[in-house]
Amino acid sequence: MSQPLRIAMAQLDFPVGAVERNAERIAAMIAQARDEFRADLVLFPELAVSGYPPEDLLMRPAFLADCARALQAVAASVRGIVAVVGWPEAAGSMLYNSASVLAEGRVLRTYRKRELPNYNVFDERRYFHADADGGSCVFEVKGVPVGLVICEDLWFAEPLAETVAAGAELVVVPNASPFERGKHEQRDALLAQRAGETGAALAYLNLVGGQDALVFDGASVLADGDGRVHPAATAFEEHWLLAEYQPRSRRFTPVRWPVEEDEGGDSLAWRAIVRGVRDYCGKNGFDQVWLGVSGGIDSALVLALAVDALGADNVTAVRLPSRYTSDLSNDLAAAQCETLGVRLETVAIEAPFQGFLAALETVFAGQAADVTEENLQSRCRGAVLMALSNKFGGLLLTTGNKSEYAVGYATIYGDMCGGYAPIKDLYKTEVFALARWRNRAAGRELIPAAVIGRPPSAELRENQLDQDSLPPYDTLDQILYRHVDQEQSFDEIVAAGFDRDVVARVLRLVRIGEWKRHQAAPGPKVSRRAFGRERRYPISNRYQD
Repeated sequence: MSQPLRIAMAQLDFPVGAVERNAERIAAMIAQARDEFRADLVLFPELAVSGYPPEDLLMRPAFLADCARALQAVAASVRGIVAVVGWPEAAGSMLYNSASVLAEGRVLRTYRKRELPNYNVFDERRYFHADADGGSCVFEVKGVPVGLVICEDLWFAEPLAETVAAGAELVVVPNASPFERGKHEQRDALLAQRAGETGAALAYLNLVGGQDALVFDGASVLADGDGRVHPAATAFEEHWLLAEYQPRSRRFTPVRWPVEEDEGGDSLAWRAIVRGVRDYCGKNGFDQVWLGVSGGIDSALVLALAVDALGADNVTAVRLPSRYTSDLSNDLAAAQCETLGVRLETVAIEAPFQGFLAALETVFAGQAADVTEENLQSRCRGAVLMALSNKFGGLLLTTGNKSEYAVGYATIYGDMCGGYAPIKDLYKTEVFALARWRNRAAGRELIPAAVIGRPPSAELRENQLDQDSLPPYDTLDQILYRHVDQEQSFDEIVAAGFDRDVVARVLRLVRIGEWKRHQAAPGPKVSRRAFGRERRYPISNRYQD
């Protein structure tokens, strides 16, 4: 009777560029998988040695040489277990996204990724060569033929089919697949389809952690040979995962597998942003953050996210009232800070605003007040917040949302100041929905209901409302989603029932706001089409459809 095969899967964060540290950690974890978990096979994520995505570090020969030395050092340490470790492999003039099979002090096999994604956030063809002719990778562990494919390979039928044809009955799949809404359902359907097509059992391991604008969710999955997909591992958390594979039935028995309890869109989006904020701060040496709070929904949501990410003691909120700031706004900001246990500072901007007006009085003589004076207030706030960050240390979080960035309803060098933008990939309607979800999840008002219920306003002039300058957010966000996320044209959006003049105005605002988005801070991607590396339009652009 065939003996079960115990597999250990490292759903962990391997930071980009930390080659020596990553290699030391991998070697120690291989020994832990063998000695503590009694595993026969241990799997690490895609490009675990270098971290993912290493981007133009891959153009540095010294970096590639360091990765090669690190892989060899790990291989030399392996005894009594088989390990699969991802790394960037330079072979002559070619560079491959590779994973090597390590055992008994040496590299047994190396598999080179065949399908290189070059869409959305992915840019692998800029760096790697696809190994279309390299053949399949099949190796034995305790008599079980195990195959290996990498991430994108699984989304195409041929790599897995050929691996199974070469004898594999169990296939391990190391991944570095970033989170986006709806991706878990797509992934589970794909695993069921591929297992059903081939009869192979699949062990799908995903990286976890934030890397600039990307957040890797883990949520690793097992699929039996009959197509049954097991519940995913807990998303956005680091875990050692253990399972036993039964060769006769081609089924898995989870042994150490914390199950994801809430795959709802709001829960996953919240945790993605929290992880993104925490890791961006941690990986860039920040243990404190600052943000301006206005008594509005955007800053209220960012404040709650920051507290979840870093703890209340590491967050400082700043009220920056102007002559137009209502007492209600000040009171709501203070109430939320008290509820969350966050220190609140207040710096009025009337004095610097008057200073700017006085300095510009001669130059502006004869000119009526307009949006220029409104933006000056925002820029006073940006300067004060940056000064606090400079003086006391800590990262300034900016509070703009995707709707505002899309139509340019944000002040460059004003409310766009900051090093990280936690909600830049949430439309305004999603901001409201996520705030309501967080309160329900907490069972209390972490975000004041009065904040959620009040009409949005920049409070840069008397009785100002966002809807004075923009269509209602319910309408605006639907148009933006169709145009930005789904790439629909003017005619397609109008054909869906939206007013021609409103659509024309919104699309024009999107087009002329591109220059601002090119200067915006990074923020965590949670949608299919985020601004930044995923949507890269030219600033100088005469195409208007």
